[in-house]
Amino acid sequence: MNPILLNMVSETTVSVNDLVMPLFVCPGENVNNPISSMPGNSQLSIDLLVKECGEILTLGGKSVLLFGIPETKDETGAVACSHNSIVQKAIRALKEAYGKELLIIADVCNCEYTTHGHCGTIVNGEVDNDLTLETLAAQSLSLAEAGADIIAPSDMMDGRVQKIRKTLDDNGFQNTPIMAYSAKYASAFYGPFREAADSAPKFGNRRSYQMNPANSDEAMREIE
Repeated sequence: MNPILLNMVSETTVSVNDLVMPLFVCPGENVNNPISSMPGNSQLSIDLLVKECGEILTLGGKSVLLFGIPETKDETGAVACSHNSIVQKAIRALKEAYGKELLIIADVCNCEYTTHGHCGTIVNGEVDNDLTLETLAAQSLSLAEAGADIIAPSDMMDGRVQKIRKTLDDNGFQNTPIMAYSAKYASAFYGPFREAADSAPKFGNRRSYQMNPANSDEAMREIE
């Protein structure tokens, strides 16, 4: 069949406009740390990140998703809420370089920023859902203030979209969208990202707040 006709009658098409490039930003200058589990990808310092995004735009890409590797970590991930956190600084540099040409999606989670590698605040050996919501909301607001176009919480805490939405709305960011990972499974497929973002748990696993792949009905309830 003629490929033009085939594309015309396809129910689903994918173009460069549908693609988002995940990028991992780290401290320093002229830093390019190859990610062994994701060949061809690296942790990049802000100066190299800006150059990389320029190449993405040249190739027709328009959207990036930023993950941060901080200089220091803490017990709750509060380091990610600072005006001077790594992703916030990267967003400002990208906005200065490319303005509205580049759509910047900011990952929101605590696992890259906590000393224990879990997605939230630990109380008595378990992740405390409600305490974690406070950090996630503060992190989201800081990213929006830095210029993020979309906030993308990936932590899987219950109620975080509502908490983030209220915090953004109360601070004048009613038009900043939230792109939630609303159904996220406890899967080995996240292994490469955990190396890339230096976010592997130091103890236990994430099955208490990520989903069992065998429970497909639960996914629809989580999304709702």
